[in-house]
Amino acid sequence: MGNAFIQPFVAVRPRPELAARICAPPYDVVSTEEARRLAGENPLSFLRVSRPEIEFPDGTDPYAPEVYERGRMRFESLMRAGALFEEERPAFYVYRLRLGSQEQTGLTAVVHCEAYLSGDVRKHELTRPDKEDDRTRHIETLNAQTGPAYLIYRAQPALDALLADRTQAPPEIEFEDETGVRHSVWAVTEADGLAAVQQALERIPRLYIADGHHRTAAAARVYQKRHGAGRSGWFLAVLFPHNQLRILPYHRLVRDLNGLTVPEFLRRLASQGELGPGDGRPQRPHEVDVYVAGRWQRMRFRKVPDPDTDAVEALDVTLLQKQVLAPVLGIEDPRTSPRLEFVGGAAGPETLAHAVDSGRAACAFALHPTQMDELLKIADQGGILPPKSTWFHPKLRDGLFSHRL
Repeated sequence: MGNAFIQPFVAVRPRPELAARICAPPYDVVSTEEARRLAGENPLSFLRVSRPEIEFPDGTDPYAPEVYERGRMRFESLMRAGALFEEERPAFYVYRLRLGSQEQTGLTAVVHCEAYLSGDVRKHELTRPDKEDDRTRHIETLNAQTGPAYLIYRAQPALDALLADRTQAPPEIEFEDETGVRHSVWAVTEADGLAAVQQALERIPRLYIADGHHRTAAAARVYQKRHGAGRSGWFLAVLFPHNQLRILPYHRLVRDLNGLTVPEFLRRLASQGELGPGDGRPQRPHEVDVYVAGRWQRMRFRKVPDPDTDAVEALDVTLLQKQVLAPVLGIEDPRTSPRLEFVGGAAGPETLAHAVDSGRAACAFALHPTQMDELLKIADQGGILPPKSTWFHPKLRDGLFSHRL
């Protein structure tokens, strides 16, 4: 892959003293209602750019042209006011996230869309056309990418050491978000620093998408439509080494028991695996905890395919879908079933139990997280993970970096 496909870029960034007020969660991890609540009375919130429907009445079509146009107006007004500004020259940016004992340090850059189209940027999810259309229209209306893709590289000691060394200086931007994550940024602008980073990047053969499949696919569509005019051939990304990242599980809530009584449901589970006491925190692969009728139980799958033969089939999310959700609960397509709800792994067992106890769901499944080596292996094989297999945590912030085309 080399550094020809990974380059410094001219960034749009927030004024350091305003970063905490401007930067917001990624557009796709909050609902319209949550985005509206988080933006509140804050006129600087980047959610007004990334989720502009929050400024319209309830029930407004979020995909209406005037909604994207409002996002463009908000982005340009932040720049006119000087809250956001465009740098004068290309740079790389070191971006560190810290939450408790979890710390990860990555490189913010632009990656050429051809690397994505050729498979040198590996994906592990199928994208949904409606979501691709949404981000494509957003990029085209704003003439900018306003949030980075979250990419992984297999750890490279030379690059990792360069990034770590940069963090010894005071950061240019540092703030703590509403979830307790501390975000810190350092710019690499001097010629020697840029050259050292680019030399280290030559050792990266490929990248993997952690989060941002739709952003990346949309950027590639704009690139093809514009034939690479301006800076449309490049997409905004933050690259992290694989050994610093934390994958949390993606849990499942099911609205009803598909006509089964609780004893019948538990008997069907027992036919697929061994049941015992659980606590909502399965400790090993091929275990899933189920909460129903006020208590947790742990199920260990009996039939597990050989991961060396088919890594996707051996994933816990696949086992749950094929051995429980489809045959027992009648959920044939997890992408489209209105009876299935996904809950990101930052939510603990208490959240899942509350959803069942309150009547929002009939049962909950708490999973063990997908492992990083499983994800990389499947991506290298050209495989696709089932929907909602991974929850990377902590999340990047939108608004910290934007890339005008």
